[in-house]
Amino acid sequence: MLHVLYLVHDVSDPAVRRRIIMLRAGGARVTLSGFRRTANPIADVEGLRPIDLGATRDGRFGQRLAAVAKAAVSVGAKLAKMPRPDLIIARNLEMLALARRAKSTLGASVPIVYECLDIHRLLLRGDFLGKSLRATERFLARDVKLLVTSSPAFIANYFNPFGQIAAPIELLENKYFDAVALPPDEVVANDKPIAPPWRIGWFGALRCRRSLELLADFSRRMEGRFEIVLRGRPALSEFPDFHGLVESEPFLSFRGPYRNPEDMAAIYREVHFSWAIDFFEAGQNSEWLLPNRLYEGCRFGAVPISMGNTETGRFLNRQDIGVLLPQATPGALDAALATMDQTRFSGLKSRVLAHDPGMWSHDRGDCRALVEKLRHLTTLRGPLPAEALA
Repeated sequence: MLHVLYLVHDVSDPAVRRRIIMLRAGGARVTLSGFRRTANPIADVEGLRPIDLGATRDGRFGQRLAAVAKAAVSVGAKLAKMPRPDLIIARNLEMLALARRAKSTLGASVPIVYECLDIHRLLLRGDFLGKSLRATERFLARDVKLLVTSSPAFIANYFNPFGQIAAPIELLENKYFDAVALPPDEVVANDKPIAPPWRIGWFGALRCRRSLELLADFSRRMEGRFEIVLRGRPALSEFPDFHGLVESEPFLSFRGPYRNPEDMAAIYREVHFSWAIDFFEAGQNSEWLLPNRLYEGCRFGAVPISMGNTETGRFLNRQDIGVLLPQATPGALDAALATMDQTRFSGLKSRVLAHDPGMWSHDRGDCRALVEKLRHLTTLRGPLPAEALA
């Protein structure tokens, strides 16, 4: 059984749990280690007790660098008692630095996989800091065996033009994992709540103040014909007044966190549309990503709303689904949605559901293929040609 050491920036991140589920479904054994965003160590993640590397704070780049430097001193001792892994997956740049440190402790032959699912805005700066960070990434990634990323736009707009990674690239989209929550014959076309009110769901990492204000403004304009339902983890570092803002809005509600994949069918069936827009790093990461909510919403028949000039919008346009906005304004939302009726919505939803579920979901076969690809890395020696994993 392939033994994977998974080094992560935040052990409580729901995306970390989803990746652990996928690796184990594919037949791998996982040891989890990383930082946390909580005061006390996390006791359990999907049945695993993480090896704790300390606390970090969201949005505090300097503090995170200091935490990485401190962990680099102790990570060898903390990992020395664990069975030697066959492979290390480093999620994000700071964990790549610790992966190299861990590799020196565990054995030089342990291959490293670099998992990069977001391009931080600091990496894209043209000043000394940005250039230094990109140089650091190139240095740390100089002998990784595989880069895992989630959107072709990350490759086209960052990794290739900046020449960051020489390793082969595995495109692993942020799809929903079907094998846990739904039996194969589960029908996803269940009726949505009777409308109006039409409900727009914004689920996941809630970090975009502009989206919140845009949706709130639009819902007030519609005077209750549209309601906004928020679920997930609000980034209080971006809007510390999040709960106050929500409570002050008459047609907007926050319904707390959820479990992915277990709760996804239920929460998306409570809404008609899914908000697949993010202005958090506008013009850069937010324009290039293909978010989890895109796949999850479509899997359960929620019609996605996106900007037409983003990677998500271009993807939806190719599939001829969704509602695409030309501008990020309440007026544009008004023009796109104000005349919504049941006939039009049924057509929009039918086009989403006409696609094979495999477009939106990973299954156990996908998990096994991923683990087998990782296992292949452990048998190779020396530089890895790009065609080796094709």
